[in-house]
Amino acid sequence: MQKVQVELKNETGLHARPASIFVKEATKYTSDIKIMKDDKKYSAKSIMGILSLGAGKGDKLTIIADGEDEKQAVEALKALVENNFEK
Repeated sequence: MQKVQVELKNETGLHARPASIFVKEATKYTSDIKIMKDDKKYSAKSIMGILSLGAGKGDKLTIIADGEDEKQAVEALKALVENNFEK
């Protein structure tokens, strides 16, 4: 299992467009990927799960991946957040 904590720095947080980009990236991996905020876990591959986080600028999230490509998944999603959802 791999996990990393990230902080949202983009103005809109994890809403609409950024959430869509995040889910699209997460679905590229076979690992089970979760995103955690305030001790609640959501599937990183579910747009509804991501949107229900209600994550805004400055929120700290933990990305957790478990599976054969967990390391690559965590690194890619971390980079996506750090780059404000720009590829």
